[in-house]
Amino acid sequence: MTISLEETLRGAIRTIPDYPKPGVLFRDISTLLGNARAFRRAVDELVHPYAGSKIDKIAGIEARGFILGGAIAHQLSSGFVPIRKKGKLPHETVRIAYSLEYGLDEMEMHRDAIAPGEKVILVDDLIATGGTAEAAVRLLQQMKADIVAACFVIDLPDLGGRARLEALGVDVHTLVAYEGE
Repeated sequence: MTISLEETLRGAIRTIPDYPKPGVLFRDISTLLGNARAFRRAVDELVHPYAGSKIDKIAGIEARGFILGGAIAHQLSSGFVPIRKKGKLPHETVRIAYSLEYGLDEMEMHRDAIAPGEKVILVDDLIATGGTAEAAVRLLQQMKADIVAACFVIDLPDLGGRARLEALGVDVHTLVAYEGE
């Protein structure tokens, strides 16, 4: 019996109720990362649409995007670029401020990480409201990257993040959606 991708992923993703605040169902991929079969399947499915394409860089958003992005970069024979919170990178950076639910934050990447015109895929574990992903897209646009897609394991479609990225002209690829959350 073959288990579907959705069954594999849903079975490997832990749901933590009332975290980080009451009423929120937190989708934790650390259990997926610890399950070799599910992790491999997720990475393979995120890579599949781009296999055989010339992708120069995978940009991963701190921190789970680093884990997924590193594996995807390896599979696609691409370079990896970390997008981090302000103050975490040691060399000259470019930075963007963005809104969070409770204030502002900033993310940055090394100024020399991406050359203009390089084909880049943005990666993170989950797309919810899309604020962080949109900021990362805008940061990559500042660098004049050719953003091929933004890839996520989980989509929370009712929160509108996917639509936000698509409104910027970015193709969004996700593996499993949790409706109504």
